[in-house]
Amino acid sequence: MKKLLIAASAAALSLAAPALANAQEVYGTIGYANVDIDPVNLGAIQGRLGVNFNSHFGIEGEAAFGVADDEILGATVELSSTYGAFLVARMPVSENVDIFVRGGFASGDVDVAGTSASDDGGAYGAGLQAMFTDNDGVRFDYTRYDFGGDADVWSVAYVRKF
Repeated sequence: MKKLLIAASAAALSLAAPALANAQEVYGTIGYANVDIDPVNLGAIQGRLGVNFNSHFGIEGEAAFGVADDEILGATVELSSTYGAFLVARMPVSENVDIFVRGGFASGDVDVAGTSASDDGGAYGAGLQAMFTDNDGVRFDYTRYDFGGDADVWSVAYVRKF
């Protein structure tokens, strides 16, 4: 299913190529995400690359890799990776602060006691981004991943506009 997600993301980006040429800004984020897949809590390093077409709409891709494991009934649970593609709608609150909602599709891999499990599905969330310079800021967000076992992800990230 990861191949399908990558192919769909590539197709969406190629269709959006004319809009990308007129993009208002490109940004990247790097941060930490807490992944709550009840009853375990996992940690991940998460990165995003996005394009805002104007002050209200954009797209972004996301990848995360596990860095903090948990245990359940003596079995170790590890997040291998997640990947996603999202449409983003923003509402400027002030000159340096935006709130946003996003929705898309994601895929994830989790290892439980050495056995890998993969799933994919819709993902949606909301957050706040505050810039402390023209190009640097911080982002806080929540995303719900509708996999076989739903995942609630809270993240904080450094934002860099290019």
